[in-house]
Amino acid sequence: MSGLPDGAAPAPAAPLRIVLADDERMVRTALRAILGAEPDMAVVGEAATGAEAVPLIRELRPDIVLMDVRMPEIDGIRATEQVLAGLADPPRVIVVTTFENDAYVYDALRAGASGFLLKRSGAEDLVQAVRMVARSDSLLFPAAVRELAARYAGARAARESARALRARLSGREADVLRLMTKGLTNAEIAALLAVGPATVKTHVAGVLAKLGVRDRTQAVIAAYESGFVRPG
Repeated sequence: MSGLPDGAAPAPAAPLRIVLADDERMVRTALRAILGAEPDMAVVGEAATGAEAVPLIRELRPDIVLMDVRMPEIDGIRATEQVLAGLADPPRVIVVTTFENDAYVYDALRAGASGFLLKRSGAEDLVQAVRMVARSDSLLFPAAVRELAARYAGARAARESARALRARLSGREADVLRLMTKGLTNAEIAALLAVGPATVKTHVAGVLAKLGVRDRTQAVIAAYESGFVRPG
């Protein structure tokens, strides 16, 4: 039984609450116009610097933050670190950047951002990126994340060795992590491994918990930096 009166429709899901952090007013205005036009999204706040963004995010507790990677006072990397460290259930952060191969972008992902978006992206790509990160069942722009990892992972201190990382995981979890680094969704992983999507979801949760990371992006970075997965 659904518990609803006969003929009653379930209540619509609350819209995603979004904060915009960018030092360019025109960029914030454009983002607000695009996202505010979507029925499942609501822009609840704006900040022009990282120093403004951190307390605003802590106050408003949004679901998603679009964070410019380069801002005055506190840049998007430090702001992301502070937001994720200061909240028990922090929002997912998408860093917004001009150049996708920028070391700043990789450092923002290492700091905990769930993905990145180019400032030149079209409205459809922007909306899709927000929804994808909110769902968190696939990697945003996986080819670009792999390219960033190939370029910068070797220059960063590995959080642990490939052997140590592998020892944390079951055989099936290791298989799932390798497929996650390719950007596959839970459904695609399930098809390849001939298991149900719910089983894959359980394995993904196990990977994240055992690696001590919050989302797929952080798991992929850990896989590359340890050498568990190698570029190429």
